[in-house]
Amino acid sequence: MTNNPHSNTDSTGAQTTSDRIQGRFVRQLALVVVLFSLIAIKPVVAQDDVVCEAEQLPGMISGFFQITTALGIVGLVVVWQADSLAEMFTVNPEQKKGLKQHKRTALKSAVILLVLGPLYTVAGSTMGLPLAECVDLVPW
Repeated sequence: MTNNPHSNTDSTGAQTTSDRIQGRFVRQLALVVVLFSLIAIKPVVAQDDVVCEAEQLPGMISGFFQITTALGIVGLVVVWQADSLAEMFTVNPEQKKGLKQHKRTALKSAVILLVLGPLYTVAGSTMGLPLAECVDLVPW
C-alpha cells in the first residue's frame, strides 16, 4: 500500500504526524480565542457601546463580514468545481477518495462560515455584548 499525501493515515492505519500537529494547533488556537475573549470582553463591555456610538463603524463591520462571507462561498464553489473536474480525470481510487475528502472539508468550512455570524448575533445578544446589538453579522 502506498502512502498518499492527501491521506489522514499511514500504511499501518495510524494517524500521521502532520494531522496530529494540525489537530493540536486547532485546539490551541481555540483555547487562545476563548481566553482572549474572556480577557477582552470585560473592557469592551465597560466602554458603554463605543462601537455602536460611532457613526459608520457598525455599517463597515457588517459590510466587511458580508463581503468575507460572499468570498468564502465563491471560494467553496471554485474548490468544489475544481475537485469535481479533477475527480473526472482521476483513475486512482485513493486520489478520488482524497478529492472527495477535500470537497467535504470545503463544505464544512462554508457551513461554519454561514453559521458563525448568526450564532454570534444570537449568543452575543444573549450575553449582552454591545457589538451584537448594533452590528448585523447575518450575511443574508
